[in-house]
Amino acid sequence: MVHVVGDSRGMVANAVESFHAGYLYGYSSSLLDALSHLTKPDELRRGNDITLTADAALSTSIPAAFNAHPLTKGKNGAAAVLNYLTGEVLALISLPSFDPAGGSDVDALDHPYFNRATQALLPPGSIFKIITSSAALSRLDGADTRRFDCSGSLQVSDTFTVRDFGSAAHGSLTLRQAFLRSCNSVYASLALELGNAALRAEAERFGFNRNFIFRDLVVYNSSYPTRSQSKEALAASGYGQSAITATPLHLCLISAAVARGGTMPEPRLLREVTSSAGAPVLRFSAADAATVCSPEVAARLSEMMKAVVQEGGSGAPAAVTTLDIRGKTGTAVSTADGRSVNYGWFTGFSAQRDLPIALCVLVEDIPDGETGGSTAALIAHDIFSYLKAHPDLVSP
Repeated sequence: MVHVVGDSRGMVANAVESFHAGYLYGYSSSLLDALSHLTKPDELRRGNDITLTADAALSTSIPAAFNAHPLTKGKNGAAAVLNYLTGEVLALISLPSFDPAGGSDVDALDHPYFNRATQALLPPGSIFKIITSSAALSRLDGADTRRFDCSGSLQVSDTFTVRDFGSAAHGSLTLRQAFLRSCNSVYASLALELGNAALRAEAERFGFNRNFIFRDLVVYNSSYPTRSQSKEALAASGYGQSAITATPLHLCLISAAVARGGTMPEPRLLREVTSSAGAPVLRFSAADAATVCSPEVAARLSEMMKAVVQEGGSGAPAAVTTLDIRGKTGTAVSTADGRSVNYGWFTGFSAQRDLPIALCVLVEDIPDGETGGSTAALIAHDIFSYLKAHPDLVSP
């Protein structure tokens, strides 16, 4: 939990040890403590105690899940897990991790102090099809009943052709079927039909280009291009490439918003702050961060995400027996240190209100030919399975 709690040298930015130093050093104290300090100025000041919403055992199980699968073992990555009804953050994992007390060669690790869950801005790939779908359902008449044609490629210009994974030709598709099969051609055509202004506006409703000012933690700003895009870039934006970037926690919040009927919760990390005398300084309270879409659109997106996991889509490896898991995979390509890098994503949620879990998993540098379904979805399955076995961690 070093990326949540922090380290004594302050190398992990915005962790609890630094971001909430005011509580820990007692500067944000109760009135009783303040009066006591005034009457006994020579008495050593003791800071407040903080209890977090994050669970240590769950946080331990997630790196173990990465190491349990051959395609994810030893990979850098991240995971964000929260209760979508309350916003309680149950885990924020960044890999590689390190022991803040020493015992490992931290300098040999790849950016170990960097919190990938809240700071890694990477192309979301096909997860962005949630946003494009919302824009189509909200802004294009009859989008939900139209049929689209996929011949395996879409010629956008003389120099740019959109192709689907494995050059698959999906034929005639509804929007739901295109989402289930993650058809790039259909989503590129939707982006071109919507236009850059409409797609950008929808992305911004979901939190892109927005300063997330949360009470308990800092999340880097996901971005959608603010300048006019070329036709080629706009087409790629429809399926989450181009210059679009997002953090794992933001993509987790998007799934949470779909699960909640279109309202995004504020992520909360502090469960309780108490003074040295045991008096309450802060109690947990839930809050909404934004309304991102209508309940009708959220319900449709939820059904589409259900199909991806439960009807043979790329998210099938995330399925857990007896749980109503819904989600979307993403496989994105970017460059790092002058070479092409593939990223595997999964974001989704459990639709049962007695296990209100939303999550996002990122696996970096996955092998060519592998996908978010063959990597990140496996970790999501393990997290959902763990929480199914430990329902006491989730308070409905």
